[in-house]
Amino acid sequence: MGRVTERRKVLRIRDGAVSSRPDTLVAEEPLEIRLNGKPLAITMRTPGDDFALATGFLVSEGVLAQQSDLQNIVYCAGATVDGSNTYNVVDVKTAPGVVIPDITLERNVYTTSSCGLCGKASLDAVRTTTRWPVSDTPPVRIDPDLLADLPDRLRAAQRVFDRTGGLHAAALFTEHGELLDIREDVGRHNAVDKLIGRALQQGDLPLSRVVLLVSGRASFELAQKAVMAGIPVLAAVSAPSSLAVDLAAETGLTLIGFLRGRSMNVYAGEHRLTLAATAAQS
Repeated sequence: MGRVTERRKVLRIRDGAVSSRPDTLVAEEPLEIRLNGKPLAITMRTPGDDFALATGFLVSEGVLAQQSDLQNIVYCAGATVDGSNTYNVVDVKTAPGVVIPDITLERNVYTTSSCGLCGKASLDAVRTTTRWPVSDTPPVRIDPDLLADLPDRLRAAQRVFDRTGGLHAAALFTEHGELLDIREDVGRHNAVDKLIGRALQQGDLPLSRVVLLVSGRASFELAQKAVMAGIPVLAAVSAPSSLAVDLAAETGLTLIGFLRGRSMNVYAGEHRLTLAATAAQS
């Protein structure tokens, strides 16, 4: 089984002084996801929570929606020439009767730790395939001061980042600020898939009363994953993309970017924030 971290020799230069020492790096290995025995996607990920990652990925693709849709997940043996198991190939078997959408036509099946999925058909595809329209969830009201505290809590819970400095993180919080789960990975999209996959395995979908917080930027793909899991609020410590904003506005997702200290930008879904009546108007 792959390790989360690995050690490599590094030449260190500090104020002109040169020394050699081992450094702790985050591990990155490919994971091939198979669906009912057929290859579907490859992602570069940090090993660990692989079954949850594959499950969450299939939630975002509209294949899985509830715990009963999933029959089992196994690592595939014989992934190398000598037949040994690399633990880098998983096969997800759906329950009888689960309809598999034609997802191979909608996107490229190769993903990376930096950009995630490519070639999504359209905003319309997400809106029409989600099982839990975000705009239909019971009203969730979030205090901006509560949101302001979440990035520090996310950072404090990043155990592997403290050793490597090379991981993204994603976390789920309740509407009252309670940390429910946190996952780390070289890719933000993988960390989110791990969260959503664990929620499906535990029978907790849709995640209709939570806040999803991600390190870094909020891409279209992350907004898509939030919508597909029924998450009403997505917050990021950096900027969103224009397509993420468009998707949020169309689906009713609350999208917050540049969440730093007591400042933030609300790009869509401001109705879920308890804003003062004297808020500045543009």
